Amino acid sequence: MGKIQFTHGYHYIISLENLLEAWQEFLCGKRQRQDVQEFEHNLMTNVIALHNELINFTYRHSGYKAFKISDPKPRDIHKASVRDRLLHHAIYRQLYPFFNRTFIADSYSCRNNKGTHKAINRFRSMSYQVSKNNTKTCWVLKCDIRKFFASIDHDILKSILAEYIPDRNILWLLNRVIDSFEVAPNKGLPLGNLTSQLFVNVYMNEFDQFVKHELKQRYYIRYADDFAFLSDDKQELANIIKSVHEFLGKKLELQIHPNKISLSTLASGVDYLGYVHFPKYRILRTKTKKRALYLVNHKNLSSYLGVCQHANAFDVERELVNRVLRGLGSTSKCNTSAKIEVYDIYP
Repeated sequence: MGKIQFTHGYHYIISLENLLEAWQEFLCGKRQRQDVQEFEHNLMTNVIALHNELINFTYRHSGYKAFKISDPKPRDIHKASVRDRLLHHAIYRQLYPFFNRTFIADSYSCRNNKGTHKAINRFRSMSYQVSKNNTKTCWVLKCDIRKFFASIDHDILKSILAEYIPDRNILWLLNRVIDSFEVAPNKGLPLGNLTSQLFVNVYMNEFDQFVKHELKQRYYIRYADDFAFLSDDKQELANIIKSVHEFLGKKLELQIHPNKISLSTLASGVDYLGYVHFPKYRILRTKTKKRALYLVNHKNLSSYLGVCQHANAFDVERELVNRVLRGLGSTSKCNTSAKIEVYDIYP
């Protein structure tokens, strides 16, 4: 059976109406930025010029500005021009609702109402089901893809998109965005593009469908490149490792990080999505706890307390508050790597 098709045409994405609506969405939280203000100063002229380039198929994606963030691990971000980011929003706002319907329920990254905390709660729900409310052993196979964004193959991504999108003009436009960046010949997506959020989910949806329909795994959850299988049968999980390796390698040219694959019981503690999970509770990672206690101050206290609320961390919450009251937290880094909330890396 063929895949469902995106029925709207190219004009639907590049229309002035869609571009202007995308601009209003793009503006949120960015009005004070100089490059945004410069673009907005001649907004209609700039939008019409972009629209005409798209109509005439003369559009070319500009280069990127590279910078680094820590969230907390270092990440390389590549920021496109305002003009290109506006186009990314225009593409995303039309394609996301369509592709979102094709994704499995337990894919949680970069989807509306499917953030980290929804994912960890779903992980807990699955563990209850597998363990029959903690009366049986729950085994967890956890994997992480090596250099995920940098490993996305352009040709494979384009071929997947072409299975859903019959309009060649839309594919031309998507190819322009995809080919605007590479870390190696024909490889890689920029972490700073809004469209990259959608593309990686479309890419990994191929794996998600394989897991559900070929491997027949009921208790599977994925958040970006971090995914986990749960079962009461250790051997069942051990047996699928080879198939997982082969599908990712042969079909998607992705590799599981050799140091980030584990098969263990939930009772021994499973580190997943920032928390260490046990049958009846979850706690903060030791690294996260130490970092919070070192960097907390009155500006970021609420963010750290928010993270603690999703774990059994009453003692940590109390110590965070006490450190702020005593003025022991760090203030020198509070506006950079100390932020624990999600960074605006898709500007």
